[in-house]
Amino acid sequence: MKNRDVSLTLEGLIAAQLRVAVCHPLQPVLAAKQRSVEAGIGGEERVAEVFRKHPFSADHHIFHDLSPAWREQFQMDSFVLTPWFGTVLEVKNIGGVLEFKDNPPQLIRTREDGHQDGYESPVVQLERNRELINDWLWSRNIDIPIFGAIVLAYPKQIVAIPPKDTKILFPRLIPSFLKSIPQHGNKLDHETFNWISAELLKSHQPFIPKPICESYGIPFGDFRTGGRCEACGGFGMIKLPRTWCCPQCGAVDHLVHQRTIREWFLIFKRQITNRECREFLGVDDIHTATRLLQSMNMDFDGTYKNRTYHLFKRD
Repeated sequence: MKNRDVSLTLEGLIAAQLRVAVCHPLQPVLAAKQRSVEAGIGGEERVAEVFRKHPFSADHHIFHDLSPAWREQFQMDSFVLTPWFGTVLEVKNIGGVLEFKDNPPQLIRTREDGHQDGYESPVVQLERNRELINDWLWSRNIDIPIFGAIVLAYPKQIVAIPPKDTKILFPRLIPSFLKSIPQHGNKLDHETFNWISAELLKSHQPFIPKPICESYGIPFGDFRTGGRCEACGGFGMIKLPRTWCCPQCGAVDHLVHQRTIREWFLIFKRQITNRECREFLGVDDIHTATRLLQSMNMDFDGTYKNRTYHLFKRD
C-alpha cells in the first residue's frame, strides 16, 4: 500500500557536507550521522524486500515508513494490517553484540574493539507506536489487536541479552511470524478493511526534519552559497536566459535553481524570501528571483513585498 518516502534527513546531510569546508569541525559529525541514516534505510529496505518477494494473501495491507497524523507525531518502519489484527515492525540495523536492558530501558551495543554505545530502547519505541496506532484506530471505531516485533536487519547482529517480552526477528522470519498470529475475535469486513487502509494513507504526513543549521548549530556563514555544478562540483553557477552556466567548466544546467532552493530549506530555514533567494542563488534581479520561486509552485504567505515561500509545509 505504501513504500518508503525519500529521506529528507539524508538529503540534507549530503547537501550540508558539500557546502561546508572539508576541514570544518562538524564534517565528521555530519558524516557519521549520514552513515547511521543510510544504515537505517538499508535495514528497512531489507524488510521491504521480504514483503515484495513473499506471496502474502490479499488480506494483508503493508505500509512502509508510515506516519499517521495524530495527537503525537509517530513513525512506523513497517505496519501490516489484516482484517483480524495489525502488526508494527520496528527495524534496527546496529552491528555488534546487543543487550536489551529493562531498568532503565536501554539498548547497549558492544563493538568488536570493546567500545560500548547506548541507544534508546527499541522496545520503548515499539510499545509507544503500538499504543498510538491503536488509539488512532480506536478514534475511527476500529477495534483489533495490535502486535509488534523488533526486526534486526542482518543475522550478523548478535543478541546477547534479548528483551523479556518482545519478539526479535530477522527479516526472513517475518512471514512465519505473521502467519503464527491467531486470527480470532472481530474481523473487519472487506469494505471497512479497505476504508481504514485508505484512511491510513490519507492521514500520512511525511517526516520533515529540522534544518541542518538548527539541528547542529552551524552558522549560515559556514556554508558556500550559489548553485552547485553537477559536472565538476564547483559552486557559483551564473544565471543566463533560460539556463545556468558553470564558470569553472562551462556546463549548463536548466534546473540548478530548483536543487539549490530545495537545499536552502533542508539546510537553513523552513521559509525563504525573495532577498534570501537572490543572495543564496547569486542573482541580482528581484523579478528573476520571483520567477524562479514561482516556478516551483510553493505555498507562500504574506503580500508581494513581505512574501515568504514554503517548500515543506505541514497541514
